[in-house]
Amino acid sequence: MKINTKIQKVDCDWIDVKNECRSTVNKDATDTPASPEFKKKLLISEHSPIRLISVKWRWEGIYSWVSVHFARHWLGWDKWVSTQRTDRTGVDRNKQPQDTEVNMDVRANAQALINVARFRLCFQASNETRSCMENLKENIHDELPEVADVMVPNCVYRGGCPEFTQCGFWKKFVDSVDNKDDLLDINKRYEHYNRQFYNR
Repeated sequence: MKINTKIQKVDCDWIDVKNECRSTVNKDATDTPASPEFKKKLLISEHSPIRLISVKWRWEGIYSWVSVHFARHWLGWDKWVSTQRTDRTGVDRNKQPQDTEVNMDVRANAQALINVARFRLCFQASNETRSCMENLKENIHDELPEVADVMVPNCVYRGGCPEFTQCGFWKKFVDSVDNKDDLLDINKRYEHYNRQFYNR
């Protein structure tokens, strides 16, 4: 399976997002752009206005069973998968293997991207599924780096692995950080992860 993520649409108006934050604390709207620090803090805190930011993309030619993984852990995104119905394709659906390639279109807001990344960047996810999520993170980074940078696996998000059976990534990650106090600071923890992710 060759992973091909195509970003189709980005809807992000940071002034609108900022003004909804101001609205919730009874402040008037402003035309002042949101600072990088504000964006980072808001995304990490996951306050509701981040749901105004959305991305739509297509995964072309992913395995049918991989699309099922994303349909299962959707946690807030809309998804559309190309059909395998016999009457639509002319191919007997009962004869289609699970590695039949399908197209999957997804629209997700920033909160949903954070939610799904926690589970699909995890090394307990299948290699193929994780690779799709990694490719998505890379592509979103080109458009919205501040959003991509809060897409992290669950252990980095939570500061420890919650899985029944641990894969060992968290221990390796902890061992790779020289100053262990950085692991207690969510900003620094995310920075360490992203540095490793983008340089892998």
